[in-house]
Formats: sequence, structure tokens, C-alpha cells
Amino acid sequence: MILVAGSANIDFVTRVRHIPAPGETVLGSSYSVSGGGKGANQAVACARAGGQVAFLGALGHDSFAGTLRQSLRESGVQDLSVQLDLPTGAAFISVSEAGENAITVASGANAGLLPEMLPELTGFTHLVMQLEIPLPTVLTYAQTARAAGVRVILNAAPAADLSPELLNCVDLLVVNEGELASLVGPGEVNEQLRRAARLGSAQVIVTLGAEGSLALDSLAPNGEAFVTVPARRVAVTDTTGAGDTYVGALVTALSEGAALPQAMFFAGTAAALACTRPGAQPSMPTRAEIEAAPLTPG
Repeated sequence: MILVAGSANIDFVTRVRHIPAPGETVLGSSYSVSGGGKGANQAVACARAGGQVAFLGALGHDSFAGTLRQSLRESGVQDLSVQLDLPTGAAFISVSEAGENAITVASGANAGLLPEMLPELTGFTHLVMQLEIPLPTVLTYAQTARAAGVRVILNAAPAADLSPELLNCVDLLVVNEGELASLVGPGEVNEQLRRAARLGSAQVIVTLGAEGSLALDSLAPNGEAFVTVPARRVAVTDTTGAGDTYVGALVTALSEGAALPQAMFFAGTAAALACTRPGAQPSMPTRAEIEAAPLTPG
């Protein structure tokens, strides 16, 4: 079973003609309210892709917490969240006509998820985390999982300074291009992946948007190997949640025993489908949709 530990936010999504510049006010044509937060998103993506998954996060006592719990429950996620005397986290998302987005997050209860809140890991095979909860919590959870023989997957988003202690506990690191550059500095992407792997992770994946994804797999049968998976070609409506969809579907496939290239292909297909629909959790595809997707490489 997969445990996702991370943030849960209520998403306020506004459609706009273009992303506002500093000091600019842009009128939106509509807005929606739905479940979000990188942790909750990845748990929902896992479950919809067919994974057996539980979610650990921190919520407030407000009505937004109920919305998030309902989304988790309806997606088949086991909810292990704690409730705190803090407001539920919120994200304010602007989505342009081109499908690009700009996101502002108020952490709220997410900042109160503490190291001692981790449940017993018996029965879990994978722990998935991101960086929208306190770094000391991420470190403690990773160390505990490593000691328990649970595989640790870290989506290092949003970008942050990560300690060697944390990176040495990570089995699979997933980043986008900006997060990879923040972690190891600029350079040619293959060399960036090598530098990231030297920090501790045996496998490192960088997602490249419309270019697909690229991995460095130090566990490949014949030694270090690069894995390239092209993007799936779709008409983009909204990229919100696509990265979280990728991670959730990826871990689902890996938990079922898929090799890394096959898991990346499955994840890329799921993320592409998510881009064709508005919102984060509302856009995430089911297992049947992923397997039936008539998509072609970009």
C-alpha cells in the first residue's frame, strides 16, 4: 500500500485571458472551488490510477476540510488526516487561455503537520512526499520509512534547499526543470541528473512538460541508464495538477511492479489526460481512462 504524506489545500481557480503581471488586475470569466494541495492531489491521482493509497495531511475545523475529505473519500483514498486549530490550507490559482497557471498558496494547517504524526508504517511499501509541509517533518518521515524498509519517493516541489540527510533517504527523486536547476545548478540535463543522483537518490526523474520526461536509473540491470519517454500529444486546457497526476500514476505503476520506463509512460499518459480538463483533482483520470487513452507521442 502507498502512503502519501503532504499538503491538502482548497483550490480557488480563476480563468483569465492571461496571467497577471505584478501590479496588474485581470478580470476572470469564472472561478471554481475544489480539492487540491500537492499531497492530496498525488493521493487522489494514485487512487484513480488504480493504486491502494492512504493520505496523511493536516486540515482545519472549517468547512473546507469537509470538501477535501469528500474528494479523498470519493476517489478511494484512505484518509489518515489530522485536524488542527488552524485554517485549512488554500491555493489561489489563475489559469490563462493557453492553459498556463500561476499559484499562490497559504499553508494554514499544512504547516502544523509534525514529525510525531506519522502512523505505523506496517503494510506500506511506498512513502510519497512533497515540500509543502515542514522540512523537519519530511526528513523525519523519510528517515523512519528508510529504517522500516519502505521505499521513499520525494517530489521536490516547490523548490527548496534540501539537506544531505534527507536526500540520502530518498530512493526516487522527481523534479521539474526548474526544481532540478535549483537543486544542482544550471547545465546540460543529463549532467544535471548525474549531479542529482550523486546527492543520494538511485533514481531521478525530471519532467519536461511538452517534451516528456527523462530519468537517470542507477538500478538498471546493465548499470547507469538514461530513460527517455516522449510527451503525449493533447490539446491543453489547463496544466494545473498535471505534475501531481504524473507522480501519483508513476507510484501506482511502480507499486504494481512496473519497470521504470513503463511506469514513466503510464504516468505521462495520465498527466497528458489531466491537461485536457480544468482543475487539479477534478482533472485526474481513472485507470480505465489511462489504459484506453488514444494518445500519440508528441
